[in-house]
Amino acid sequence: MGLHLRPADMLVRAAGQFQAKIELEKDGQVVDCKSIMSILTLGARQGSQLNLRAVGDDAERAVDVLAEMFANGFDETDTEVTAEHSG
Repeated sequence: MGLHLRPADMLVRAAGQFQAKIELEKDGQVVDCKSIMSILTLGARQGSQLNLRAVGDDAERAVDVLAEMFANGFDETDTEVTAEHSG
């Protein structure tokens, strides 16, 4: 469903566990993956092309963990998202 508040919060919390500088890019706009407000300003909807990159000692591990979160759809189901948006 895109990077709305819940997955953005999950992403920021996970990114905060790493020392690496982690960035998310959409259409040339690059934001700090440790800032929820920055992530939300991307307006990334489902199907958006995003690039995740990291620099630092634990960068490879950070990208692996965060990429897996994206691959798993932040553990959301369509039912949960519908309920969240209609509540």
